[in-house]
Amino acid sequence: MGNRDTRVRGIAARAGGWSARHRWAAVGIWVLFVVLAMGLGSAAGTVELKDSDQLSGETGRAAAIAEEAGIDEPAGETVLVQGRDAGVKATSTEFRAAVDAVMKAVEGTGKVTNVTSPYDTDTISKDGRSALVQFDMRGEAETAGDRVEPVLKAVEEVQKDHGSLLIEEIGGASMNKTFDDAFGNDFKQAEYSAVPVALGILLVAFGALVAALVPVLLAITAIMATMGLMGIVSHFQPMDDASSSVMLLVGLAVGVDYCLFYLRREREERAAGRDPETALRIAAATSGRAIVVSGVTVCVAMAGMLFTGIATFKAMGLASLMVVAVAMVGSVTVLPAVLSLLGTRVEKGRIPFLHPDKRRKANGGAGNGRSGDNGSRFWTSVLRVVLAKPAISLVVAAGALLAIAAPALGMKTQNLTLDQEFGDSLPIVATYERVNEAFPGGSDPAEVVVKADDINSAEVKSAIADFRERAVSSGASRGPVEVKVHDSKNVAFVYVPLVGGSNLDKAEKSLEIIRDDVRPATLGKVDGVEAPVTGQVAGSKDFNDQLVSAVAPVFAFVVVFAFLLMLLSFRSLTIAITSIVLNLLSVGAAYGILVGVFQHGWGASLVGAEGVGAIITWLPLFLFVILFGLSMDYHVFVVSRIREARMRGLTTRDAIQHGVVTTAGVITSAAVIMVAVFAIFGTLSMQSMKQMGVGLAAAVLIDATIIRGVLLPAVMALLGERNWYFPKWLNRLPDLSHDESPEAAASPPQPPAVEGERVGV
Repeated sequence: MGNRDTRVRGIAARAGGWSARHRWAAVGIWVLFVVLAMGLGSAAGTVELKDSDQLSGETGRAAAIAEEAGIDEPAGETVLVQGRDAGVKATSTEFRAAVDAVMKAVEGTGKVTNVTSPYDTDTISKDGRSALVQFDMRGEAETAGDRVEPVLKAVEEVQKDHGSLLIEEIGGASMNKTFDDAFGNDFKQAEYSAVPVALGILLVAFGALVAALVPVLLAITAIMATMGLMGIVSHFQPMDDASSSVMLLVGLAVGVDYCLFYLRREREERAAGRDPETALRIAAATSGRAIVVSGVTVCVAMAGMLFTGIATFKAMGLASLMVVAVAMVGSVTVLPAVLSLLGTRVEKGRIPFLHPDKRRKANGGAGNGRSGDNGSRFWTSVLRVVLAKPAISLVVAAGALLAIAAPALGMKTQNLTLDQEFGDSLPIVATYERVNEAFPGGSDPAEVVVKADDINSAEVKSAIADFRERAVSSGASRGPVEVKVHDSKNVAFVYVPLVGGSNLDKAEKSLEIIRDDVRPATLGKVDGVEAPVTGQVAGSKDFNDQLVSAVAPVFAFVVVFAFLLMLLSFRSLTIAITSIVLNLLSVGAAYGILVGVFQHGWGASLVGAEGVGAIITWLPLFLFVILFGLSMDYHVFVVSRIREARMRGLTTRDAIQHGVVTTAGVITSAAVIMVAVFAIFGTLSMQSMKQMGVGLAAAVLIDATIIRGVLLPAVMALLGERNWYFPKWLNRLPDLSHDESPEAAASPPQPPAVEGERVGV
């Protein structure tokens, strides 16, 4: 024990040591990096995703044709005029007067163009009770929602004068305005409330204001830097609002977690009697290493989104990857410098009854740092049972998770319709349903974008006429099929209301008839004509098809690279395999909960999700990537602590108890923060956001409790020394298993090695 050489290897230990010795330089470099990233990003500006970038398949090609032709389709609006009683028909004098009043009112606002009468366009329902007045908003479609208010008010005034009729407006602009008014501020408030929620939980965890502020400030600066970097990167991969929201969530989660791991270890070592310098060095070599391994693994998982081929996913993946990398670098560089500068002042702002010192006194003392001390009494009790009966614990826990995951086998995914997304929380949803009932598919028609060398040639005109007639005679549409021709661009838009309306299953069958039967028999016979079919139903199907084709490559990439990283970081084939299996089990359980609640309606009333009946298309793949990455945080942290304890001479069984119990507090705090932040999004009215929030919160909760507290120790206890098995033929692989604790480096006692393994530092 006379050897005082406490040098350790590895990036995290060296970075932490350098930062502690050059404190102001490290802080200055970090601040400069954040300021430069924000400044350069602001100067470069952000390139937004275009419709043609976001869409895939035929829908993407249709958008590209319109974009290449320079055609900016205006935001279309529709006013439904409907008799409240069955006896009120569109042929009545009052009905005609109401239609004329609507047309005059909307034209009078000066905000619309191309106002058409239902008597000219034949947009009158079969029962004669309903008619549609249609028009376009002036200006760009993207900003039409900002200009539609006067039109909505004009329609409301007409309604007041015709009590026997129902007069309601619906369309792209009015829906955007309604959603922005109802949920835009709600969504932003949810994002902003995440920071104070995290701070409040950290105050409870640390019992001191300064210690709680450090992780939050690090996460915020990492997010700010990444926002700037996103602007620069957007010139190579355009970004959108979804990528910014996901980046904020992931950045806050991992930024706080990484700092929490580091800071708790440093405080733990000081509580055990070590001087601040040694405590910081141990934290850099242990928690710092875990942060690097976890961060790289999370980055790899996020990179899986790049293999989807879908621009929105690629943007989200790149943004998430960047914020994780920035948070990881900040945690192992500027954080040690900040802790070195603060010293004991990190305990400033102590909160009575919450500070760890108070809690330790209440529990009968601080302990000596051995297994079970300074740890959770609850998890100590759980571990006692698990380690006493590991086989039974494994069967019960795994069986429970498999049962929870079972409903996922029948998962149904689709782009949610308006009524599925918002239920009956908005009046416009009822309007949407009334329009669809009276004019099946009329509110979301299929749109055929016809491009020809000469759009007005006799052959092309005849093909379009045949297409219109066959679309109805085939049973795919009940009409009316409308055509809008852009002569100078040689492009025509054909609008086909699909039988099935808001029922996507039936509407997709109608779409299949249009694409596979009607189009080839008409437009497909004309040389040089392109006619991709787009629209909401087509977009949903194309997006779903591309996601299905992306599942295998994304799954393979994430699993294989995560396996390799765990193998190289822990030099154990067993640890790598069990890590992947446990993470997949956690993701499967999250899927099962999603399907049970949102598809089958089990307990749906508790989260306000009645009647959804499906999972939003993008969520399963998104959850897999995000959860697989985030769950590695806890796994790497716990296994690193177990491995560290074993290398100090503890048996595998004692090392398991020491690792799980001593990390229980920090993992509980980190999990509570994640669950609370994700649960905020589970309270929103949009079902897609609610599904994301519930799925993430449930998965993190399962991961931090059943997986890390029961399954992991049970599996490792059963495997015993086989946990550290590393075949000799794999010794040629790179060795990333460094950054052990200085104490481990200085302490010669080692447990006996098993065949094929390399234990040492």
